[in-house]
Amino acid sequence: MPALVQFNPVPYPLWRRDFPAPVKAVLRPALRRFMPVDADEQPPDTPEAMAAYLARWGLLHGRDEGAACDWLRQHSTPVETVRLDAAPRPAPDDLVRLPAQWERLEAVILAWPVLYPALWAQHAQMVEAIAPVADVVITILTPMWAQAVNLFLNQRQDSLANRPYPEAPPVSKSQSVYGERLRFLHLPTDDIWVRDYGPIVGYGADSGRVCVKTVYDPLPRYPQQRDDAMAERWAAHETIPVRHLDLHLEGGNLWTDGAGTLILSEQVFYSNPSLSRAALEARLHAVFDFQKLIITPRLKREETGHVDLLVKLASADTVLVSTPTVWLNSDRLRTAADVFRRETNAAGQLYRVLELPSPPLYLNWGVYPIWRSYTNALTVNGRVLVPVFGIPDDERALAVYRQAMPDYDIIPIDSRASVNGGGAVHCLTHEIPA
Repeated sequence: MPALVQFNPVPYPLWRRDFPAPVKAVLRPALRRFMPVDADEQPPDTPEAMAAYLARWGLLHGRDEGAACDWLRQHSTPVETVRLDAAPRPAPDDLVRLPAQWERLEAVILAWPVLYPALWAQHAQMVEAIAPVADVVITILTPMWAQAVNLFLNQRQDSLANRPYPEAPPVSKSQSVYGERLRFLHLPTDDIWVRDYGPIVGYGADSGRVCVKTVYDPLPRYPQQRDDAMAERWAAHETIPVRHLDLHLEGGNLWTDGAGTLILSEQVFYSNPSLSRAALEARLHAVFDFQKLIITPRLKREETGHVDLLVKLASADTVLVSTPTVWLNSDRLRTAADVFRRETNAAGQLYRVLELPSPPLYLNWGVYPIWRSYTNALTVNGRVLVPVFGIPDDERALAVYRQAMPDYDIIPIDSRASVNGGGAVHCLTHEIPA
């Protein structure tokens, strides 16, 4: 039986929070013992400094600091620098069709967790699972981080026994174990939850790609200006036009089947308190090409309120939901499942509803309720990356995925570290359609 109270690293920059000055003066030095809180403002800028960082935070896989420093000196990693002052061109006022996640993807974006050493292994697992079937775009705070990430990924692939997926190429003398599949963008952001602030990309009337920019400001006590600017900066770099949607909406609260159905949770009304249902639909219809909007409840005592912690679309008519067994949210989960049992999608098809396990909550540091959700998964080009948590429910959840998506490779991703920040695989990734 897992402990009700646990003490795990929190992957949020707590030292940046808008605390009173005396609290901040104490908090940052106290956290410095447990987290690299200076790695963004004072990043390692030489091979020696980066090797020391990797050694200090246990990221060398047994290699000594001197050998790591030598590797960093001898290898160079291509990095694309995104201009922070470049403005994307505006897109026409045509409606934008958002594709389903099971349509062909070109790439998946991740923001590398340089502030959270506990998450490096999880991000590496995601890279290893995605790279055989799609490009991986990693955003970094400074170019030197690309060297460190490359070293980390190469070390994980040092032996065939440690390679979890046979498609992952063996290490050679090349600069990166994944070669051209891996792109590094020097594009500073405030945090790692790229699902929420990353580019929402769909197709315009001419079938060309369009980036939809919403307003990202859900955390008033944290800096978020760089996160809010990320989508437009990325779009300008990729020469993809942008449409603006005047709506406070994060990517984690937006699902689509690509065929006329949008799914959000009622968090959208908390984020936009002046909007009625009719006004919300009007604003969405002004930008997105869809026919039906389904709104689910949001979870209690879960800070994001996002729909990807409640629901996972396996196909246009198959939806995975969490079983209503967790005492705090059993009513909300039951209501969410009932919504899909009585609803149809935009094509008029009844939903096939399959239930995933709902692991029990625990309190991190006795304060934060931690919600572990198997719906927080990513579909990418014939694969599904499913979060697992080192508990018996994992196998039951994977079995449900195999039943719901028999033509896909179901790949577990150990998400025990990231879940303490409120999310898992889906929250840490953002797909770019082909």
